[in-house]
Amino acid sequence: MSYVTSGQEFSRDERYLTTRITADGRDGFPVEPGRYRLVVSRACPWANRAIIVRRLLGLEEALPMAVTGPVHDERSWTFDLDPGGRDPVLGIERLQEAYFAREPGYDRGITVPAVVDVPTGQVVTNDFPQITLDLSLEWTAHHRPGAPALYPRELRAQIDSVNEAVYRDVNNGVYRAGFAGSQEAYERAYRRLFDRLDRLSERLAGSRYLVGDTITEADVRLFTTLVRFDAVYHGHFKCNRHKLSEMPVLWDYARDLFQTPGFGDTIDFDHIKRHYYLVHTDINPTGVVPAGPDARSWLAPHGRAALGGRPFGDGTPPGPVPPGEAVPPGHNPLVRDGSSPLMG
Repeated sequence: MSYVTSGQEFSRDERYLTTRITADGRDGFPVEPGRYRLVVSRACPWANRAIIVRRLLGLEEALPMAVTGPVHDERSWTFDLDPGGRDPVLGIERLQEAYFAREPGYDRGITVPAVVDVPTGQVVTNDFPQITLDLSLEWTAHHRPGAPALYPRELRAQIDSVNEAVYRDVNNGVYRAGFAGSQEAYERAYRRLFDRLDRLSERLAGSRYLVGDTITEADVRLFTTLVRFDAVYHGHFKCNRHKLSEMPVLWDYARDLFQTPGFGDTIDFDHIKRHYYLVHTDINPTGVVPAGPDARSWLAPHGRAALGGRPFGDGTPPGPVPPGEAVPPGHNPLVRDGSSPLMG
């Protein structure tokens, strides 16, 4: 499976299934607890956004989650973590089956996150930027008491502006560098990435969060790239001007979020490294997965509380990770055993 086209700049296929699940069901899919299944990979930064937002809002019971294995082939993500290699609810071995159930001959990316309609077995949407916004805005009847406002109306214009720049230069920028097919394309992406990281460092030097004084959708979207930076993007994608751990403001900011319930407890460093280093064989043909970096550094004090801010605004932190959803021990320094994230 090839990700790099010689001589060309990387261009992401953004032809997503844009059907929405809404409170009023205007696209034919009303919000209904238990009806849908959120399919994710813990390796994927786009899916990680949905995992974090779902947890912060307390939607675990209303929107059950299926976790694929970290490695896939050209036929898509597989449920190899489940007994018999099948999702126990959908009864399928590959996510591809749910896409084909929606659209036979589907010829676009078989991506995560994907929300599947359980009664029909069809993917409803894989439009990852909209999925998290809809979890905030359309699923409100099923939010937990104390759920934070991640996309408050009065800040949406600012959040959207930050998200646009972060997506272009950082979230997708690391891929534009890593999958560049020419030196020129790589260097353009590299410069844009680090120029943006420098500007974000300036913004965050005096502000605990990206927009306002609470965690918002903007912080979720930046975090899922930053948490993968030293483990994969710095070396594997040649984003190597500095490691995240060598950029003091961003490193403190990322650790602050990592140590916040709902963020770090969703991270599986083992899955992240195995996905990137084993799937991208045209970049890493040996299939060797690096042993480092030491993830315990994510637990170091960050000092960001001195900037003020209220992580959850008028809300409260999420409770413990539900049984069966904890990251395996050894995959995350927060996890002592199979069910006990260490927080506080």
